Amino acid sequence: MVFNLYKSNLVMFLVPMMVAGVVSGILALVLGYSAANLAALARGGLTDFFWRSLVNLLPVILLSSIVSWIVRTLANGVCIKYASDILSKGNAEIGEAFDFTIRKLVSLLGVAIVTGILIVLGFIALIVPGIILAMMFYLVVPVIMVEDVGALDSLSRSRKLVSKRWGKTFVIYLVVSIVVIVVSSVAGLVSAPFGLLSGLVNSIVTAVVTPISPISEIVYYYSMLAREQSPAATPPSL
Repeated sequence: MVFNLYKSNLVMFLVPMMVAGVVSGILALVLGYSAANLAALARGGLTDFFWRSLVNLLPVILLSSIVSWIVRTLANGVCIKYASDILSKGNAEIGEAFDFTIRKLVSLLGVAIVTGILIVLGFIALIVPGIILAMMFYLVVPVIMVEDVGALDSLSRSRKLVSKRWGKTFVIYLVVSIVVIVVSSVAGLVSAPFGLLSGLVNSIVTAVVTPISPISEIVYYYSMLAREQSPAATPPSL
């Protein structure tokens, strides 16, 4: 279902991810040029001018990272909302998906921060708790987009949906991650000859496969929702 949904709405899913990829790629390009200039200064010695340039570059790196994160979160939310409308209503409008995601952006960013911190702490403590937390919060974004709840409420709701289905959730997460990682690795090889432009090329190529992740999340969400509402019913297949 995931690949059929993506294939039948290829342009609508590809556009937001491509825009996010281009924005991230351009920011990476700017940082690449700045880092190259900084390296050239370093070869001339660690002068006061070098240290001032380094200090000035740090806010640019931070700002670029934040902008890239926000744009990618927005693109991911648009894809999930668009796919949700198709699955629930049979049709969708990219403009409506974008407007709705903008309204939920604060919640999406907030839940990303909370889950990110918890998952990282889980991996630092022991690898297994980190994996469990990642599975537990796998559906937080679909919950926010479909059930119109806040960031904190989405945590418990996601945990409830995936409860007792940790194995299935892990397999789906693993398969999608492998697909994205493989394509990203290939994109890295393809973009390597482009030098400083490699980051931009990599982002654009990777954008082709990234919609699979949000689409798989929303399909899995509806699968778990159907099982919750009617345990005897057979949920839609991924």
